[in-house]
Amino acid sequence: MTEHEQEHMTTTLPALALRGMSIFPNMLLHFDVSREISIQALDYSMTSGQPIFLVAQKDLSVEAPKAKDLCQIGTICNVRQILRLPGDNVRVMVEGVSRGRLRQLTQLTPYLAAEVEEISPEESVRRSAKTEALIRQTYELFERYIELAPKMTPDILLNLLSSEDPGYIADYIAQNIVMRAGDKQAILEELRPVRRLERLYQQLRREIEVLELELDLQNRVRDGLNRNQRDYYLREQLKVLQQELGEGEESAQSEIAEYRQSIEKAKLPEEVTKKLLKEVSRLEKQSFGSAEATVIRNYLDVCLELPWNKKTKERVDVATAKKVLDSDHFGLDKVKERILEFLAVKQLAPELRGQVLCLVGPPGVGKTSIAMSVAKALNRKLARISLGGVHDEADIRGHRKTYIGSMPGRIIAGVRQAGSSNPLLLLDEIDKLGTDHRGDPASALLEVLDGEQNSTFRDHFLELPYDLSDVLFITTANTTDTIPRPLLDRMEMIDLSSYTDEEKLQIAKRHLLPKELKRHGLKKSQLKLTDGAIRETITGYTKESGVRVLERRLAAVCRKAAMRVVSDNVKSITITGDNLKDFLGVRRYHPERLPLTEQVGVVNGLAWTSVGGELLEVEVNVVPGTGKLELTGNLGDVMKESAHAAFSYIRSRADRLGIEGDFYQKKDIHVHFPEGAVPKDGPSAGIAITTAMVSALTNTPVRRELAMTGEVTLRGRVLPIGGLKEKTMAALRNGIRTVILPASNEKDLAEIDQTVRGALHFITVEQVDTVLAHAMGLELTQAGEGQTVPANPAVSAAAVPLQQ
Repeated sequence: MTEHEQEHMTTTLPALALRGMSIFPNMLLHFDVSREISIQALDYSMTSGQPIFLVAQKDLSVEAPKAKDLCQIGTICNVRQILRLPGDNVRVMVEGVSRGRLRQLTQLTPYLAAEVEEISPEESVRRSAKTEALIRQTYELFERYIELAPKMTPDILLNLLSSEDPGYIADYIAQNIVMRAGDKQAILEELRPVRRLERLYQQLRREIEVLELELDLQNRVRDGLNRNQRDYYLREQLKVLQQELGEGEESAQSEIAEYRQSIEKAKLPEEVTKKLLKEVSRLEKQSFGSAEATVIRNYLDVCLELPWNKKTKERVDVATAKKVLDSDHFGLDKVKERILEFLAVKQLAPELRGQVLCLVGPPGVGKTSIAMSVAKALNRKLARISLGGVHDEADIRGHRKTYIGSMPGRIIAGVRQAGSSNPLLLLDEIDKLGTDHRGDPASALLEVLDGEQNSTFRDHFLELPYDLSDVLFITTANTTDTIPRPLLDRMEMIDLSSYTDEEKLQIAKRHLLPKELKRHGLKKSQLKLTDGAIRETITGYTKESGVRVLERRLAAVCRKAAMRVVSDNVKSITITGDNLKDFLGVRRYHPERLPLTEQVGVVNGLAWTSVGGELLEVEVNVVPGTGKLELTGNLGDVMKESAHAAFSYIRSRADRLGIEGDFYQKKDIHVHFPEGAVPKDGPSAGIAITTAMVSALTNTPVRRELAMTGEVTLRGRVLPIGGLKEKTMAALRNGIRTVILPASNEKDLAEIDQTVRGALHFITVEQVDTVLAHAMGLELTQAGEGQTVPANPAVSAAAVPLQQ
């Protein structure tokens, strides 16, 4: 029945303002009353036999409420009992009769009186399936609430099951559970029984979730307390048992005595001895199983395991060391020479402190393995520390020992692992150090690698000075670009360039092939590889600076051979360049093929890559247009700038080169580098771009067996380049006979491979004019800028026929 269909009765009743509670019809409620106006209202109701109107107060702090401070819906109740308490307080028991609506307050003193409109009890609603389901769900939730809530008895649920009225069920549950006053008042104000039950259902679900969380927290706290109490109880029992057996104090004292004896035997520096003895005294005062005692034991164990005064006897025999290095590695003459120099000085000056060497080179050229051979040659203990991806400064300096799980940094851990105070520490991949909010490990290495400071290196865990001056540090890197300059300044750089094909052949024959034969269980008589087969493997199946891929290819050959030996009962297999494809498949890499005839606008350049040198072809087309310069082939900014510099140089020399002066307005020039998917950058293709442009503009072919490298300026000067060793090897590999290079690089020719020097003809140049003369036989029509150009350009060129 709706609100407008209900019959209402209005009457004036004494009123009592409730603070923080509500009462529902047909319910009994006990509460204490202390305000005088409330006690007066109760007395009047009791003496007159009138009901009393109980209504909730909105603001609990208001002492003298008015109509605006009271809710609109309350409960008309009968006073069943009043009990006087000490201190002018009253305890009252009331019984709710029906809901009532407050119309107005008719008096404020000596007690509140209100005009109340009685809201008749709701008629029973039709029991639909939805209502039935709601009632059942409410029963289940209330049962769960009784299980979780403290001081709730199962009798409460039995009283509820006797009713099927949704309105009464909602009132009964709301009266008996703990809810916020506002939520109870909202249920009281809902006059529609089913809606009232729905609202109660939502509140009941929320209260159950809160109770479950509270119960979970209580269980966790109780479990933690129980566990701690159990541990304490067991420790006390253990202590009593040890005392009964006479082992407790004796064991602890023996441990303390053992630590003191170890410290005295170690003959440590005075500062270290004082610190460790102080820690032993602290340990003596701790209980055996305490966390602090565990930290102190760990600290003492680490400090005593360090090789403070232990050193290996260093081998300073240069001849023996050279023999060890040569037996382990082919080539790497610069590294070997520097190590032998160090040994020679050490032999003459034994007080020489440790050195810091940095081996820089592409992957796979033997940086890490040569460091291991150096340790073997010097008779030093080796500890390898990988720095790739290290971001935390604490990895170098360690963590404070007060932290849980703290440990020394990698430097001290490496010395501890080596067991010697003069080991060789290999700091691998130093160029791949990172940095983030946890600190900069590269900055932490500044002290480690500084010979003037590392004699008093302090690790955060040790908090004691440790002498690293006798340590020989060898670091490895693929590039120096990512190493901070202050750190780079503390190291001596040794460059390891790419291996030549001849060096790879010797490495494969002396080291890689015997290693793979042994690894695959083959004998030398069962598998034979000719030099031709190894050379074919190097050129046709690998493309790298080092020999890692070559080693994998040889392993593949050994696997195939082992399969044939086992399956076909073959006693011996010989592999040559002709039948190598039966073991490794189709050739993967093919050398650049030189054109059969000389071409216009096509020049052979030389490039350096991380896997060695490459022949870099430059193509130029000139077509009628508006003077655009198009550059394609996935070029970087530096290479694009080189092309623009070459274009400006040609414009400045157009008359002398026999080119129309307004060509840059009437013709479009397109410069392209093949293999567009491969990024290309750098200035060393400058003279190749210039030569190709001049060739296309003058329609003059370029010598096909000639390659060139060098940076060009606007004035036509040729500047030096890098990677000459790799570039010249690429030239020889691709059938080039003559190489043009900057005059400033003439000094670098002494460092390239002897095989390459004997097979190529080198021409060093200072000006682009000389390059054009040798590449195309182009004679300038007139001299300019105070220069005289001879009729035979080869006379003024610095030709270096090094093959003789």
